[in-house]
Amino acid sequence: MTGSDLVMYEEDFRKIDSELQKLHQQSNAKVIFLVDKNGQLIASTGETHDLDTTSLASLTAGNIAATGGIARLLGEKEFTILFHEGEKDNIHISLIGQRVILVVIFDGRSSLGLVRLRVKKASETLTKIFEEITRKVEKDKGEGKLDESLFAEISDEDIDNLFR
Repeated sequence: MTGSDLVMYEEDFRKIDSELQKLHQQSNAKVIFLVDKNGQLIASTGETHDLDTTSLASLTAGNIAATGGIARLLGEKEFTILFHEGEKDNIHISLIGQRVILVVIFDGRSSLGLVRLRVKKASETLTKIFEEITRKVEKDKGEGKLDESLFAEISDEDIDNLFR
């Protein structure tokens, strides 16, 4: 996985989804999202039907980027956990393995302590899953199964022809 490229196989996605569902249940959260640092939603579980998941994912990544700037100004590498408290809902945001962002939205049915405890355990599992994904991708690249870019073979002419 070079840079921000994330290549994930279905079995990997199932492991991630299973871990998010387990965290959702154990933390008594409303919604859980997993977002890459570019703001792309990877997976979600919970009460997502009334949420603009695309905007939430993008804004969360922006929040992490802005907080990273603040951290550097203060001499820190990065703040890996953020918490926002609202009147009804709270958001716990954590950086997982410097790769992805875990977002837990919860209300009065849960507590910050419970969420932090459950997120810590889930973070360990998710870090292992993403390390495994990275190993698979590097192995596949080494064996020539993956090109540097999945779109490398598409030329500008091909794109022009597509939209004519």
